[in-house]
Amino acid sequence: SDVLALPIFKQEESSLPPDNENKILPFQYVLCAATSPAVKLHDETLTYLNQGQSYEIRMLDNRKLGELPEINGKLVKSIFRVVFHDRRLQYTEHQQLEGWRWNRPGDRILDIDIPMSVGIIDPRANPNQLNTVEFLWDPAKRTSVFIQVHCISTEFTMRKHGGEKGVPFRVQIDTFKENENGEYTEHLHSASCQIKVFKPKGADRKQKTDREKMEKRTPHEKEKYQPSYETTILTECSPWPEITYVNNSPSPGFNSSHSSFSLGEGMVRPRLTIYVCQESLQLREQQQQQQNQQKHEDGDSNGTFFVYHAIYLEELTAVELTEKIAQLFSISPCQISQIYKQGPTGIHVLISDEMIQNFQEEACFILDTMKAETSDSYHIILK
Repeated sequence: SDVLALPIFKQEESSLPPDNENKILPFQYVLCAATSPAVKLHDETLTYLNQGQSYEIRMLDNRKLGELPEINGKLVKSIFRVVFHDRRLQYTEHQQLEGWRWNRPGDRILDIDIPMSVGIIDPRANPNQLNTVEFLWDPAKRTSVFIQVHCISTEFTMRKHGGEKGVPFRVQIDTFKENENGEYTEHLHSASCQIKVFKPKGADRKQKTDREKMEKRTPHEKEKYQPSYETTILTECSPWPEITYVNNSPSPGFNSSHSSFSLGEGMVRPRLTIYVCQESLQLREQQQQQQNQQKHEDGDSNGTFFVYHAIYLEELTAVELTEKIAQLFSISPCQISQIYKQGPTGIHVLISDEMIQNFQEEACFILDTMKAETSDSYHIILK
């Protein structure tokens, strides 16, 4: 399978030339939220945000005299994204975001607070890209965009027992100018910063806790940490890979072919569709009740219906099925240790690629989950 070309954030590169530190970039983006004081000197800043709260990002024109004259009097386009900071989660971003969408129907991960924002033109939020917004702006005019992040960092933690650390996100901004055809595809500048998102007021509590911890440290220990800055300056990074893809090639992240069932040009048509229903105690009781009822009555049962979900398979492999089922349960694929199919005498047969290739189109299965005895993973049984 293709390797995703994920963006390289400058903080991860060890071989930056020294003069790069002083390079003046054409734009600067400033998030109006304080950085954490509990970050070591040479580490990247970390900023805590409250879920759903509007935060200002100032869009500043930083060009030197005569730089980029072609955008004078013109608009530029900026695309904002909230993405995962951790590589591990970047590689499963599609499954993670689909799981979030499943649990929070109708909600978005990222929104623009339009009434609060200044100088933004034609703001847009694609309903299929919950973590992305975009707008046009004039670098010569004051521009401030207020964003709201609606997902919290702990929603993507693998073990949810309470008290766990949330995963860090990144806010990334990519800015483009118009090409000859009037399309905003010519890359000008990209920058990002690391954030963690907490339930309302949680960010303030976390900032206070970090400050109190730092106050207890000795002066010598404090020297190893950076001060808390009132605002967060986004630092230069590689452009998000989506913009380098052409000819309808799927881009990594949420816009990949797996995430779209519109089957437009360049999309892969599913080779197999199966329907699954999650088994629960209530479902078992209802099935038992129906069986008993049918023994005593002629005609229809009580009309109970069960909700099935469609799973679209393109590669017809056990790995792909594992990913799709993990997405359904909002867990990481590595938490599923094995998938079995229940045989005619109740035996459990390990699912293989060959078995999936012999599934009937639109076959229906009940999914039963069993906790593995030795780990936090699950066994899935298709009945």
